[in-house]
Amino acid sequence: MKIIKLFILILCVSSCAPIYVKYDYEKTTNFSDYKTYNFFSNIDSGLNELDEERLISALETKLNIMGLQKTEHASFLIDIKSEAFDENSRSRLGVGVGGGNNGFGGGVSVGIPIGQPNVNRRITVEFVDDSKTGLFWQAISESAFKHNEKPEKREVRFQAIVEKMMEGYPPKSK
Repeated sequence: MKIIKLFILILCVSSCAPIYVKYDYEKTTNFSDYKTYNFFSNIDSGLNELDEERLISALETKLNIMGLQKTEHASFLIDIKSEAFDENSRSRLGVGVGGGNNGFGGGVSVGIPIGQPNVNRRITVEFVDDSKTGLFWQAISESAFKHNEKPEKREVRFQAIVEKMMEGYPPKSK
C-alpha cells in the first residue's frame, strides 16, 4: 500500500512540475560489464548536505532496484553536480502600437514580463570508469526548485528526478 501511495505522490509531483532530462554516453561502452558502483569521495554537488543525502539515497535505491550493488571496489564511480539558475517568467503582457494608410502599415509590440523569475535546478549525474573509458554515461536534469519546500516534498521530488534520469540507463539499442 505504501508503494502505491508513493507512486501516486511521485506521479502528482512529476506532473505538476516537469522534469527535463538529456542523456549522453560513450557509444563503445558495454554496459553489461558494470554491476557495482560507489560514489566519488569528494563530491561537490552544489546542494546543501540534507538535499545531497536525499539525492544520493534516491539514487542508491533506484540502482539497487536495477540490480546494481554498492561496493568498496566498484566497477564505476558516480559524480553529482548541480547548479541553480533563474528562468525568466514566460508570462508576458503584450503592448502594441500600429498604424497604416492606403495599404501600408507598421507597428511596434513589446512583451513585458509578469511575475518573478522561476528558480530551476540543473542536476548532472555522471558514471565514470577510470580503468577503461573514463566518463561513459551522463544524465542532466532540469526542473523547478523551491528552496522553501518541506523535507517530505523535497524527498519525493528527488525520487522523481532520479526515476526520470535513470530511464536512460542503460541506453536503449536502436
